Amino acid sequence: MSSAPFTYEPVGATRDDLSSCPPGFRPLLVRTRLGEGQKLFQRAADAVLTWEMHRAVGVRIDAGADRATPGVDVTVTLAGFVKAPCRIIWTAEEPRRAGWAYGTLEGHPECGEEAFMVDRTGDGTVWLTVAAFSKPAAWYAKAGGPATRGFQHAYARRCGTVLRKLCEGLSEA
Repeated sequence: MSSAPFTYEPVGATRDDLSSCPPGFRPLLVRTRLGEGQKLFQRAADAVLTWEMHRAVGVRIDAGADRATPGVDVTVTLAGFVKAPCRIIWTAEEPRRAGWAYGTLEGHPECGEEAFMVDRTGDGTVWLTVAAFSKPAAWYAKAGGPATRGFQHAYARRCGTVLRKLCEGLSEA
C-alpha cells in the first residue's frame, strides 16, 4: 500500500450507485449476462476478485495482494507498455453481489474510477457490470479522443465475453 493520492474526486462514488458520474467525467456502463445459478455466480465472483478475469483478458496485473482488497495498489499493464497505476477503493463480497472498484493514481492514462461487479438477480440471472467515470489524463489518451473512448467500451465488453467463457458449463438452465 502506498500513500500516493488519487487523481480525482469524489473517491468512492461508484460504491452505492454504479451509474454515478460526477460533473466533468464521461460515464461508462456495460452489462453482460453470464448465465444463471449460484455455482456460476461463485465462479464469476472468484474470477473477478482474484484478477483471473483481467489476466484472461490479456492485461498484466501487478498487485500487492492475491485478491482485491481496499487499499491495495495495482498496476495494470496494457499491450506491454501502457502502465495504469490504481488503488482498490472498495470491495463487495455478499451472497448476491461481489466485486471491486479502483481509483486512478498518478501515471494512469485516465483520471477516475472503475468498478467490476458480479451480481445475481432475484430470478437467478448472473450479470457482470463494468461501470466507470473518467476523463483523459495522459497526452495520448487526450490525443486519442473518440478512439480512447471506444477502447474503454471494447475492454468492458471483452471482460464480459472472457468471464462468460471462464464460467462455461456452470449455468443452470
